[in-house]
Amino acid sequence: MKAADLRTRTDDELTEQLDALGRERFNLRFQRANGQLENTSRVRQVRRDIARIRTVLGDRHRRSS
Repeated sequence: MKAADLRTRTDDELTEQLDALGRERFNLRFQRANGQLENTSRVRQVRRDIARIRTVLGDRHRRSS
């Protein structure tokens, strides 16, 4: 996921995606704790995607204020 793609989406779409990624992060952490996680790089990818979305939303919030 690229920041340029995120900037074209609405705040509602970004919020929904942020919620979905949060649920996925929880499930990945649970799988890792139980030793069932196969794709360990997905944890890092989800964490960075969450950070990108929060950055875009924060930029929009600061610009609108």
